[in-house]
Amino acid sequence: PPRTRNGLITLERLERYTPGVVSGRSLDEVREKVAVAGLIYAGNHGLEMEGPGWDFVHPEAVASRTQLNRILDSLDDSLSGIEGVYVEGKGLTLSVHYRLTPTESRHRVMTGFEEVLAETSAEQEFRVTRGKEVLEVRPRVDWHKGKAIEKIASGCPHGTLVCYFGDDLTDEDGFAAVHEVNGLSVFVGPARQPTRAIYRVDSPHEVAKTLDLIARL
Repeated sequence: PPRTRNGLITLERLERYTPGVVSGRSLDEVREKVAVAGLIYAGNHGLEMEGPGWDFVHPEAVASRTQLNRILDSLDDSLSGIEGVYVEGKGLTLSVHYRLTPTESRHRVMTGFEEVLAETSAEQEFRVTRGKEVLEVRPRVDWHKGKAIEKIASGCPHGTLVCYFGDDLTDEDGFAAVHEVNGLSVFVGPARQPTRAIYRVDSPHEVAKTLDLIARL
C-alpha cells in the first residue's frame, strides 16, 4: 500500500535505519511489488538476497534447480484439473496455492501433491512447508526467513535493535531469530495461538502507522 511504501522510503533515507523485506516470493516478484530503491530484498525465504552491498544466492539451492523444475512440471500435470489450484515456480522454490479451491476438493490437492513428491523421490532433496493455504517445496538446506534475518543483521554491525513484522506461519522462524538478538517480533493480524511473536498489530494498515512512528523516533 502507498502508506507502507512511503514509510519504507522514509526509513531508507535515514542513516540510522536499514530496512529490508524478507519474503517467500521470488526475488524478482518481491522487488517488483515493493518497488523501493535502496532496500535489502530477500526472496524465496532468503535463498536469494540483494541490496546495497548485497548479492547472495544459496549455492545448494542453485544445484537443486533442475530437479525442482521436474517436480514443478509433474505438479502442473497432476493438479491442473482441480479448480482454483495454482502451481507457481519461483526459481529456487515452488508453491502450490489452493486458497481458491473449494473445500470439498482440497483433499485432492493434498493427495496429488503427496503422490508427485513420492514419485519424484523429492523427500530426499527437498522439504515441504505449509503456509496460509499454500504448500511450498524448498531445497533441503538449513535456511529459512530466520537465517535471512541473521545474515542481514550480521551485515549491520552497528545495529542495536532488530524489528520484524510477519503474518504467516513461515515468519515464525523470523520471530525466533529476532529473539536471539533481543529484538522486537510483531505478528500482523488477529490474535492467534501459537505464535512466537511477543507483540501484535491488527493489520497491514497498522504496520504502516508503526513505520511512521519509528521514522519519527
